[in-house]
Amino acid sequence: MKPRKGCPKMSNCVVPLAILIIVFAQSSWSSKEYVNFPIQNRDWTLNHLAVHSITGNVYVGAVNWIYKLSSNLTLLLKHETGPEEDNKSCYPPLIVQPCNEPLTMTNNVNKLLLIDYSENRLLACGSLFQGVCKLLRLDDLFILVEPSHKKEHYLSSVNETGTMYGVIVSSEGSDSKLFIGTAVDGKQDYFPTISSRKLPQDPESSAMFDYVLHSDFVASLIKIPSDTLAMVSHFDIFYIYGFSNGNFVYFLTVQPETEGVTGSTNDQFYTSRIVRLCKEDPKFHSYVSLPVGCVKNGIEYRLLQAAYLAKPGSVLAKSLNISTDDDVLFTIFSKGQKQYKHPPDESALCVFVVKYINQQIKDRLQSCYRGEGNLELNWLLGKDVRCTYAPVPIDDDFCGLDINQPLGGSVLVEGITVFTEDRDRMTSVASYVYNDHSVVFIGTKSGRLKKVK
Repeated sequence: MKPRKGCPKMSNCVVPLAILIIVFAQSSWSSKEYVNFPIQNRDWTLNHLAVHSITGNVYVGAVNWIYKLSSNLTLLLKHETGPEEDNKSCYPPLIVQPCNEPLTMTNNVNKLLLIDYSENRLLACGSLFQGVCKLLRLDDLFILVEPSHKKEHYLSSVNETGTMYGVIVSSEGSDSKLFIGTAVDGKQDYFPTISSRKLPQDPESSAMFDYVLHSDFVASLIKIPSDTLAMVSHFDIFYIYGFSNGNFVYFLTVQPETEGVTGSTNDQFYTSRIVRLCKEDPKFHSYVSLPVGCVKNGIEYRLLQAAYLAKPGSVLAKSLNISTDDDVLFTIFSKGQKQYKHPPDESALCVFVVKYINQQIKDRLQSCYRGEGNLELNWLLGKDVRCTYAPVPIDDDFCGLDINQPLGGSVLVEGITVFTEDRDRMTSVASYVYNDHSVVFIGTKSGRLKKVK
């Protein structure tokens, strides 16, 4: 069966993919079949990596260290980031003013690692000092700057397990911007859940990490309201993945539902959502959030675990009735909408077409500007707010107005379920094109690797 032409609703697409699964147990691999990079201390967990698209060099963020490896994982350089004396209760950090809390030697867990290609530098954020970040030169990991004297300089929060993601947007001839989303761990007055920051070309600029716009009435940020935390004490938004595409920046998140809350953590439902913002929208009027997930044989997979943006091979593109120049999201979801901290082993690999996501967002915008329904963003607005009728054209690049924003939605953006796993939960995903096929590599909870073709 061929997909319905255009296929704007993902659930109506049928993909006749041939699936090849190859499973390896790590303990069965011989040393001749792969290369690895062993760390000196088993407690120095590897947290993040970034691969340079031109040189192939691999940058690894770990506990207390940043490593630079060659493409064959040979150690080239390393940069120490901790431990240092700190206390999680120091607000603001002791770098800014003295702290009366007792200080202990504290590990620095890498929370974010991004390559800023336009300026040949690496952005590394850690858990020390409420999430201080530094910029390192890619060539030699020399510290270009480690801003620490302003509130805006602390981006990633002190919670070592809190998830965050960042996207760097470069503009030719002007300074880059950093869009960043982070779990705030109840410190909503200190950390916005999502914001855009300045990345000046001059690493010593006093504007480094400042909000792109910050006035008394509007700013390039969104904070979790105190009323939401009063209603759901453990409310937070967990940023799993992010990317830029066309004129937009996207984040894939998981967050507690705020409707029908019972007060019991065990009964808490979670929703996975895609958030979209215009790159050139300093007022965040373009903020739109819709739920995402996929369904197979009546089973809902709604707890996002991982995602990866890639181009499709010609075989997959034909099945989806799209071009090989289109972008697709390969995603991993766990079953259901509960147990975010301990998700079920039942999981699914799902595919989303980015232009179909945009079409669903456009439909949502158009309906709201026709005055239909509510803004549907209870966690932020605290109440049902009616959409306001405004006769304005909503095209593919619409970036919002000072009405009908920020905007949520309840209609699921449904992906295409390609493969399911019932016993060994899938936890990570990556893809590339080989011989016209989209080859997907999947990591599992037990440390196995699956290849889906």
